[in-house]
Amino acid sequence: AKMGLTDDFETSLQVLRGFDTDITIEVNEIKRSVASSGKRSAIRFVDLKRRRYYFPLMVGIGLLVLQQLGGINGVLFYSSTIFASAGVSSSNVATFGVGAVQVVATAVATWLVDKSGRRLLLMISSIGMTISLVIVAVAFYLKEFVSPDSNMYNILSMVSVVGVVAMVIACSLGMGPIPWLIMSEILPVNIKGLAGSIATLANWFVSWLVTMTANMLLAWSSGGTFTLYALVCGFTVAFVSLWVPETKGKTLEEIQALFR
Repeated sequence: AKMGLTDDFETSLQVLRGFDTDITIEVNEIKRSVASSGKRSAIRFVDLKRRRYYFPLMVGIGLLVLQQLGGINGVLFYSSTIFASAGVSSSNVATFGVGAVQVVATAVATWLVDKSGRRLLLMISSIGMTISLVIVAVAFYLKEFVSPDSNMYNILSMVSVVGVVAMVIACSLGMGPIPWLIMSEILPVNIKGLAGSIATLANWFVSWLVTMTANMLLAWSSGGTFTLYALVCGFTVAFVSLWVPETKGKTLEEIQALFR
């Protein structure tokens, strides 16, 4: 629409909404939106002080930062170390299994996201991650008081592995893919470039930070590391509940109206 390819834009919208849907009203709304944004295409940092800009940007950056602070990349990158410290002899095989589970869970999320909604999946995902991380943390704490040769030690090792796998599944169902989708849906057209770049920079910076510190934290205390990650995921539940809107089935204009 912004490039003036009216026929292609309307055809794409018709395919998106379904061939039985009347898109006339939405076409006109998008044309008006593009026309108004075209009057002032440049966006300055000072403009981000306006609620219609800073609030969706805060939600987008918040989700992408919390996605990383929940420790998913630290868990994935150091899964062999985690499984080895849990007492699993075939830690590399377990790591391969985690990767396979992540692929399957993400495929399920792709199917669910337009059926159950973004916000619900984010809530389920962050709650599931919190519970899983608490279980792993407790298992590691208890292992410090159990003999490595006992059956209880083996049971706690399996519990910690199951908890890590459950955490990866929970993340893949929501907090892994959906923050990127939410960000693309809630940002106003005229700040998508600037705001999207800021949010992506924040995400990868925090990803680097988590990756750099994960090994040191695990060396300090495995139970403590997973406790920290669990606290972040618990905060994520509150963040999604309070500030993240449901965007399923809403047009761009309806989503923007939520932030005014």
